[in-house]
Amino acid sequence: MVERMATKKYTVTLPEELAEAIRAEVGSGNFSRYVTRAIEGQRERDRLHEAVRWWESEYGEVTEAELAEVEAEHRDLERRHEERAVDRSDDREATGQGTPEPAGTAGRPGTAEHSSAAGHSGGSPCDEERVAA
Repeated sequence: MVERMATKKYTVTLPEELAEAIRAEVGSGNFSRYVTRAIEGQRERDRLHEAVRWWESEYGEVTEAELAEVEAEHRDLERRHEERAVDRSDDREATGQGTPEPAGTAGRPGTAEHSSAAGHSGGSPCDEERVAA
């Protein structure tokens, strides 16, 4: 169950074109949720920038070479992640496990998710990945 935060109504001023474009995209009922997520995202970016400023004050500025190295590692990880996802999908199709379980059954005894989570050996690709990790 998702826990809801207490809310309070505030008045903010937004450029009319921006507010109307957002309302047109998300609908009037989801406007506050959209704004909340935007603010949460900005707060997260602010905290990340603060962490980078601290890091650079302790260890010096991140160089272009270091940044390029990290970006190359990130691209490699993304590529390997995509390859694993394709391999898992191929394995599920080959073993007939490609069909999703009916709604509300995930994790129940007798389902693949339960067997995997409970550590039962079902030969699923997830079990192999967990052992390899």
